[in-house]
Amino acid sequence: MAGTWKPGCGLAALLLAFACTQAMAEQLTVVSSGGFAAALKLLAPQFERETGHQLQLQWGPSMGDTPQAIPQRLARGEKIDVLVMVGSALDQLQAQGRLLPDSNTPLAASRIALAVKHGSPQPDISTLAALKQTLLNSHSIAYSDSASGVFLSTVLFSRLGVAEQIKDRSRMIPAEPVGKVVARGEAELGFQQLSELIPIGGIDIVGLLPEPAQQVTTFSAGISRDSSHQAAARQLLRFLAAPQAAASIRQTGMTPVSTSAQ
Repeated sequence: MAGTWKPGCGLAALLLAFACTQAMAEQLTVVSSGGFAAALKLLAPQFERETGHQLQLQWGPSMGDTPQAIPQRLARGEKIDVLVMVGSALDQLQAQGRLLPDSNTPLAASRIALAVKHGSPQPDISTLAALKQTLLNSHSIAYSDSASGVFLSTVLFSRLGVAEQIKDRSRMIPAEPVGKVVARGEAELGFQQLSELIPIGGIDIVGLLPEPAQQVTTFSAGISRDSSHQAAARQLLRFLAAPQAAASIRQTGMTPVSTSAQ
């Protein structure tokens, strides 16, 4: 008889719906540089709840020759779906044909800050003159091997006229947060993106570099040309670029970029 309920039909329908949902869920491998890592850790659980997709988060510098660096991982043929990294470095990967051509999506702007070991005196960096004197007075200086460190070592130190005086007491830190080096007491001053210093314990953040000495770095996301989960990857890019992600991005010391992924 039409419309007659049969025991177990409702349960079977629920199980079928659940199975379909599970079949549609995908696992995305996402590799992010340190600058956007804190924001991604905050946002990933929400994305997983809303979409059912699972994110396998991994970390590596945007540039450099260390094995963890994102360009090196791609060169080895690692299977990566989504890349989150310094925008200029992502642009280079796009020029090499390693991204889906319409997937390059700016997410956030980041600035460079200075940290010292927790409890240490905090030097003055409020002006260019003060920053220069702080660098000259320092015993040891550490900076990252990514965008901020490259800017400091190749542009800013020379602009301030201190490159020669500090070259023997300053060093680039490969594949490790600069804040950890400072927290261990291995460097008096540590420069890195504010978003990368905030999560580190055992340090005090003195503040951002003064604007005339500042470099604003854009962090962007893109989809690997070889991704097997391109539709789900596009969902993630739209989620990260949406207004709802802005609060988490600000919480980690960055400024959201108003944009929308395709």
